[in-house]
Amino acid sequence: MAESGAGGSGREWGRLEWALRHSLRLLLREKRGPREEGQQEEEEEGQAAPSPSALEALPIDVKLYIMSFLTPKDLSYLGSTSCYWRTAVRDPLLWRYFLIRDVPSWHTIDWKSLPDANIFNRPFSEFHSSASYDYMEVYKNCYSCCKRSLKSRQTPYGAMASFLQSLITQAEPRFAMFGPGLEDLDESLVHKMMTSPEMLPLAGIPSRQIHGIGSGVTFHLNSQKFNILTLYSRTSKERRRAKEEDTTPINKMFHVENSVDGTTQYTLIEHVKNMCGQIDGFIYVADAEVHKRHNRQTEFARIAAMLDPALGPSNRPLLVLSCISNAEIERIPCVYMAHQLQLNLFSQPWMIQDTEAATLDGLLDGIQWLLEQTEHKNT
Repeated sequence: MAESGAGGSGREWGRLEWALRHSLRLLLREKRGPREEGQQEEEEEGQAAPSPSALEALPIDVKLYIMSFLTPKDLSYLGSTSCYWRTAVRDPLLWRYFLIRDVPSWHTIDWKSLPDANIFNRPFSEFHSSASYDYMEVYKNCYSCCKRSLKSRQTPYGAMASFLQSLITQAEPRFAMFGPGLEDLDESLVHKMMTSPEMLPLAGIPSRQIHGIGSGVTFHLNSQKFNILTLYSRTSKERRRAKEEDTTPINKMFHVENSVDGTTQYTLIEHVKNMCGQIDGFIYVADAEVHKRHNRQTEFARIAAMLDPALGPSNRPLLVLSCISNAEIERIPCVYMAHQLQLNLFSQPWMIQDTEAATLDGLLDGIQWLLEQTEHKNT
């Protein structure tokens, strides 16, 4: 998917609306028959046909305009009123329009709800051949994922569960955090995490070492401890020099090998490889700022090297923080980021979450999801 996918989709909205209006006009004419053209109503079996409701009697364009403002819940209610509206509200072009309009503004997508890239990329000429695709169900899946992220993740029995867990000696889950968003943003996500105890209290910096990399930092979230090991690809001095010179220094976490077919293969250096066998999940911090250059194919290859099932359990969850420095910077929508990073090719559970480094907005939702996935995996 192109970096500027949102703009490309926006340019087709006018044509999509025209196609949707044409589709609905044919559909509603078929359902209402000649009434849509103002023709005289026919009688069936000697009885006058029932008059259409006030809503059904509206011009088609007005019906379309009204439906475009309804929520999925509203449309479900409307579809339950009659066979006429049940068919009308399932029109595939209507739900494709909703997907293109709404999904880029949502802040989270997971491995269960990511819509197919063809929804955004398929040429306009193929719209009418897509009736077999259930856009309505795709929209509902995406919508449900977004709504889940807005709700409190604390269960009604969360306090009791936290108390019972405190009686059991458990090793805190450990997560490896890496990616260009840690190093290339003007605001430091890690520094903000370390200096925001009101949002993410520190529980300590243990002294133990994990294969020479360091012990990471332990945090508290909803009475649960977890440890994050931050993996930088280069030193702070090298990062500063790279920004000044506008160059891309070598990533020291990976060995690079060129295969005979011309592709580039990435493998982890030895002590990072050993560390991967000791952790419970991954946090990839992606740079989601529109104005920068990004090599998503290289990023995908490096994520795949880190998640290599030969290095540990294949079901360890992956949280992707689609990160910008602050709210004033234009971001790549997370649904486009998910396709750019080809997250659909990974077999383990994953979620991508919009995050802002300056305020940590979105971070806690992502961490809570990661903790829940780890608990579920261990159970």
